[in-house]
Amino acid sequence: MKVGVVGLGWMGRVHLRNYTEMAGVQVIGVVDVDSKAREEVATQFGVAAFATLEDLLEHELDAISVCVPTSLHHEAGLKIIEKKINLIIEKPLAATAAEGEELVRRAGDMGVALMVGHVERFNPAVARVKELVGDDVISIQIERVGPYPPRIQDVGVVKDLGSHDIDLIRHITGSEFKSVNAVMSTTLGKHEDSALITAQMENGALASISTNWVTPYKSRKILVACESKYIEANLITQEVKEYSAFSTYDKSYSVREWPLMFREPVKEELTRFLAALRNNTPVPIPGEDGLAVLRVFERIFSRQG
Repeated sequence: MKVGVVGLGWMGRVHLRNYTEMAGVQVIGVVDVDSKAREEVATQFGVAAFATLEDLLEHELDAISVCVPTSLHHEAGLKIIEKKINLIIEKPLAATAAEGEELVRRAGDMGVALMVGHVERFNPAVARVKELVGDDVISIQIERVGPYPPRIQDVGVVKDLGSHDIDLIRHITGSEFKSVNAVMSTTLGKHEDSALITAQMENGALASISTNWVTPYKSRKILVACESKYIEANLITQEVKEYSAFSTYDKSYSVREWPLMFREPVKEELTRFLAALRNNTPVPIPGEDGLAVLRVFERIFSRQG
């Protein structure tokens, strides 16, 4: 498989490293406007580095990872799609739902596979939570907090961190958002850096997301209350605990710890993306899923101000 990477920030370099470690994958080239970044990766990984996307697109490619800032996803994505090259776009899919709709529509028209990089779905802890959850979900709570990341300049915490959890809530509950509300504040920069999001899903499940860039340490946790059990997951350590329903008879409950083999989610994500291309099967997270997240964003921000 001949692949390329557009954008050599932190996530772009993670994509690049994983591609170079895969058997049967050749990195044709990478793109970044920063000459220093190009020089660094050319030296470290021995790959061709280009200043423009157009230079990369002159080569034969099977797939491209789009890891540029969110505001550039639409422009870069359309150029790649017009060349009929399959692509994975880092979350969120685009800056607006209208841009996301155009990307999904054009990919469909051109017969191009478009995947969205909602990487947390490939975290083994998330996969186990999804396996354990039935159709009796009462509520799901997600905490995703940490320190301010200087690398993020074009969006706030809702679109950066919150996008993971809006997608995970849809994925885990198997339901769409019936109602959604948020309160948020801005302390450190020009975008919101703290947010509390609450929602009710179409299937009746309640959901909440606590996310911010004002916590001095990283925390990524999911708590799912079901009629039959309670599930606790730590996405950083990839640990999952399952609690039985509380017994009013003997005032007790049991706890089961689910052992997991630690895996790098990005590697799993890219492996499954390329496998879908090789086998001509649907990509794991299609553009429509990324578009659904963008539409939730619009509902959240339309209630602000």
